[in-house]
Amino acid sequence: MKADYVDSDIALMFDQLARARRSTRGFLPRPVEQGIIEQIFETAAWAPSNCNTQPWQSHVVSGAMRDRLSRIFMETIGTGKHTLDFPYEAKYDGIYRRRQVDVGLLLYRALGVTREDRDGKRRAFLRNLEFFDAPHVVFILMPDWCGIREACDVGMYAQNLMLAMRARGVASCPQTILGYDAESVRRELNIDANMKLLFGISFGYEDNNLPENRIVPDRAAIDELVHFHS
Repeated sequence: MKADYVDSDIALMFDQLARARRSTRGFLPRPVEQGIIEQIFETAAWAPSNCNTQPWQSHVVSGAMRDRLSRIFMETIGTGKHTLDFPYEAKYDGIYRRRQVDVGLLLYRALGVTREDRDGKRRAFLRNLEFFDAPHVVFILMPDWCGIREACDVGMYAQNLMLAMRARGVASCPQTILGYDAESVRRELNIDANMKLLFGISFGYEDNNLPENRIVPDRAAIDELVHFHS
């Protein structure tokens, strides 16, 4: 029995929107209009958070500042000089490792990079630090008093953000590696030391001609991820 408040058209639109969101790895140079960017962030702000604390802070960079940060990241992250606010020590095993490997193989295959092609792999890595040519990047931070629960709030905000982008034809790519040089981000953007960097999201209009933008990673079946109890 369908609840009387369910609008099947809206449900279908949302399903299509959620499935259409993916990590885009190649953007057109065309900037997103400022008014559209503001609409996106206004919508994203309606994400839930513990006690409505809304612990996220967003810093959007474009133009000359975007280019400057890319150059800095090449000199820091690109040479292994990391200053993370939050350690990244993930060790993927089992099914998690298999999923990581599978998506990597999809990407390398699309790029024409073989297992032995170290230069190709290096170039693919550096594309992260060029923001995949996206004209905009948003760095997402939270106050230093925040913990895991607040980080979950920030994650929900980021998902809202990327769905709001997708609804307006704007593509995005969330990038953990953009949190690897927190000191430079704070210095260049004049951010208080008590604000800690989690990650960044590159965004703009997708370049549909690139093969890496046509890969579609698998999703696990519902019975692998969801357990129903009654």
